[in-house]
Amino acid sequence: MHLGRLVTIAAIGVSLGGCASIVKGGSQSITITTPPTTGANCMLSSSQGQWPVVSPSVVTVSRSKDDIAVHCSKAGWQDAAATIPSNFDGWTIGNLVFGGLIGVGIDAATGAINEYPNTFQVPMIKVESAPTAPPSQGGEKKTPTS
Repeated sequence: MHLGRLVTIAAIGVSLGGCASIVKGGSQSITITTPPTTGANCMLSSSQGQWPVVSPSVVTVSRSKDDIAVHCSKAGWQDAAATIPSNFDGWTIGNLVFGGLIGVGIDAATGAINEYPNTFQVPMIKVESAPTAPPSQGGEKKTPTS
């Protein structure tokens, strides 16, 4: 009889674990691009950490309710900044049915109830070179005489 009770308790404990945190996990991969160029050095940062990446590339970030700030730089291009929004993933409310409040709490704590876009663009603008003065012709500078 004790074995049956132990198996039941173990099954309930497993079912109370966060459903989204089990299915989706606490991290997510995002593809970062910097059109119209490539090879930009980008730094993603949030309260969960910092993640460097060279565009275009895939970076794995920690899920969170917080948005992710992105700053990209490349020689000959203006620095660019953007924010990757964190979106609440509504299907995880179904976890109330299967995992109860404990499951939703686990998902919230791990960030699994939030999701970022799978791809994100940080558009960059090429720096225009300043026009140069034409070379002087004639070689000698003329000065007015008095």
